[in-house]
Amino acid sequence: MQFAHYPDLKDRSVFITGGGSGIGAALTEGFLAQGANVTFVQRSDAGEFCDAMEAAHGRRPTFRPCDITDVDALRDAIRTTSREQGPITVLVNNAANDKRHSTAEVTEEFWDWSQAINLRAYFFAVQAVVDDMAAAGGGAIINFSSISYMMGNAGYPAYTAANGAITAMTRSLAREFGPQKIRVNALAPGWVLTDKQKEMWVTEEALVAHVARQCLKETLEPADIVGGTLFLASDASRMMTGQLMAIDAGVVVTG
Repeated sequence: MQFAHYPDLKDRSVFITGGGSGIGAALTEGFLAQGANVTFVQRSDAGEFCDAMEAAHGRRPTFRPCDITDVDALRDAIRTTSREQGPITVLVNNAANDKRHSTAEVTEEFWDWSQAINLRAYFFAVQAVVDDMAAAGGGAIINFSSISYMMGNAGYPAYTAANGAITAMTRSLAREFGPQKIRVNALAPGWVLTDKQKEMWVTEEALVAHVARQCLKETLEPADIVGGTLFLASDASRMMTGQLMAIDAGVVVTG
């Protein structure tokens, strides 16, 4: 897949949560191809992925093991990245967990865990980068949400609650940090067929029904989310903030 080239992304310091697998891996590769310096965090080892990226692009992303539900560890990863890679001017809050659950089975512990990974980490990552961005003269923050809360889907109410909150938080942060030329936007993917989705949730019946609701009758792959993210990170969208961009083949258009 070919993407537009954004010269202003060259040598940018980019920080991505969950950047070594699924959509996040496609984002890491997309920014590397633009010539950006990329650091990403996740819990599982990503050494082989980093080797592959270096071989393909001549630039190696920096991988820092981190559980983003540990706010102190997340802050430390961001501070270290800023010190070693340069002030972060693009933050992509991508990591999430859409574990299926019913309302009846949700405990306080599960609720807190779901909000910690799907919402709380986003807020504290933003808090940790805004000073650097302001000092650098501005920056771009992209918070990943999901169309699931707009569709009114059942089966993961704690997750959809976090998704809706991400959109609301994005708008408030855009208003707060706009005077520092920090843009904050949300991006809501549709049903992207990552390896995890294929292994855990995709069935032929469910996929056929979902594609039938799309305006565009093709399934979404991780690479389909890259172009929109690069646009939101670049100066091409310099006057766009506080917005939600859906990349979902038209599901939320048709309802």
